[in-house]
Parts: sequence; C-alpha cells; structure tokens
Amino acid sequence: MRPDTSAEYVDHNAEAARLERTAGLYPEDAEHLLVQAAAHLELADDRPRATSLYDSLLSGTTPLENPFLVRALKAANLWEYGHEAEARAIIEGVRVAAPRDPAPWVIVAESLESHDELEAAQETFTEAAVHLLTDVPEPPYATHPVLFGRHRVRRMLGLSHDDWDSLADTLNSSPVTLDELHDPKRVWSLGSDNPAELQAEISRLRAELGTFREALSRPFPVAVLHWPAPELTELLTAYPTLTAEYPSHEEHLSTIEASLRELSSSGTPNLGIVTGTVPSYEAFAASELASPGDASLLPQYATTLAARGRAVAWPPERGAGCWCGSGRGYGDCHGADL
Repeated sequence: MRPDTSAEYVDHNAEAARLERTAGLYPEDAEHLLVQAAAHLELADDRPRATSLYDSLLSGTTPLENPFLVRALKAANLWEYGHEAEARAIIEGVRVAAPRDPAPWVIVAESLESHDELEAAQETFTEAAVHLLTDVPEPPYATHPVLFGRHRVRRMLGLSHDDWDSLADTLNSSPVTLDELHDPKRVWSLGSDNPAELQAEISRLRAELGTFREALSRPFPVAVLHWPAPELTELLTAYPTLTAEYPSHEEHLSTIEASLRELSSSGTPNLGIVTGTVPSYEAFAASELASPGDASLLPQYATTLAARGRAVAWPPERGAGCWCGSGRGYGDCHGADL
C-alpha cells in the first residue's frame, strides 16, 4: 500500500510532486495517488504536508472509496509529530465505525503498538478479527496482517495462545514460526557474541522481511486489460478497427484467462487485471496524441491503469467472485478447470 524505499534511493519530495500532478490529470484516481504522495512525504519527514494531503482528501466533495483508510493514515502520521490527542480521537472513531476493510484496523493498531499502547493495540486487533473473520471459513489474504499483528502484540504481552493465534500460525508461510518471529526476547540476541545466535537472528529477520514485503501492496508488472460487455460494444461501435483485436466478448474473456494462466505457468509473478472504460481510454489516447482505434495503444493503456492503482490481483482469492463480473464464484466460472 505504501512505499518502503529509503530516501537514499528515491527523492520522496519529487515523487510526491509527480503523484500530485498525476492526480490532477486523473481525478478519478486522486484518492489512491494522493495517499501514495502523502506516504512519500512522510518518508521525506514532511509530516505536516502529508497531513494537508489527507485533509484535502477528507474535505473534498468527491466521496472517497475508503475514507477510514485515509483517516487511519492521518492519525498515524499526526501521532508521529506530536499531535497525540487528535490522533487518539481519530483512532477511536475508526474503531467505533468498524470498517469492513482490514487496512484501517491494521494501521491504527500498529500506531498504538508503536507508541507502547500494547493493551489497546491488542484490543484493536481483536476487535478487527471478530468483526472481519467471525464465521469466515478461510481468512482472505488482506486480513492476514490482522491476525499476524494480533499474534505479535499478544506475545509481547505474554498472553497464552488462543484460537485466533492458532489460526495465524496456520496462515504463516514463513520458514520461521510466528512464535519465534514474535519472541520479545529476540532483541537480546542482537547483542550476543555467539555467532550461532547472531546467524539465527539474521535468518529470522530475513524471514520477517520477506513476510512484510509480501504483505505490502504488490506491484503488477503484467496487467491484462478487461472490457465489460457494454464497454466493449461501445468501443467497437466507435472504433471498428479494433474488431480484429476483439472478435467477440466471450473470446475476449477466454483470451484474458488463457493469457494469465500462461504467464503464471511461466513463472511471472504478481499478475493483475485492469478494467477499461471507453471515456478513460479516449482520454488516454488524447494524452498520447494518438487515435483510440490504434490497437498498439491497448497494452500501454493497461499499463497506465495498473500504475494508477486500478489493477486487481489474479487469480481471485478462493471463494471470491470471478473477475469477469458474471456474479458467479471464480471456481464456478473462468477458474472452473483449475
């Protein structure tokens, strides 16, 4: 969700400015782009300006897709530069609102944790788990940080394992167990003069870093373009030269699934799907000083949508609806023969 590259390699102020300019060009994506810009400003230690971006989103006339995420990010940022009372008030508001998205829960809980409010962090993670995962047969990937964070805080508090902790253990894909990763005594091993202990800690840190990076919003180096049926009809009516690219909607959908499976089998990671609209595509073509009827623009359009945060991961999570929008589960639709 947020950049994690150090200032040594990235000019965060310049990147924030670039994202703000892009948000001006693509107002429909302003929420995602400005959240990224604010994250870069935080990394540049310009926290007041980051808060201004969060405020501009929250006070704007366009309804936000995830206002609680923006509020949670604002609270975490405020607390980092001395506005504790305001941060606490926002955190309490997020908890009371009980959003269905796990990200705001994780952000406010980790903010409490980072300021040694371990009991409150544990309560927040637990509220999130109860709210999001009660009677859910298999936790969605996005909820894993809730369970992992709760496990970590409870280990720091010295609490015994419960059912949620056991579930977190089963979801952990790291070669190092959660109990070992979250052992509060690990810090002492960093001061050890025993090479074996130091090597073991290096292995644990590598495993932890791998898990952390996996949990971040993942890039989509390859994103395949999907046109819903009404959009494809409108596209081909306006630009019949693209008919060779899209003989029929059914074939278009089959080609998407086949292409993604082929890429997956070849080892290409982090595959995604972006959904196009005719007005958006026409605006993109105009920005490129090209004709929308030029089929060579389509891959560039897909890449641009992905860079603007419009990609969704493929394949969908188990039990999720199919990416094609049919209303059926992926396993009963395009993923039926997987």
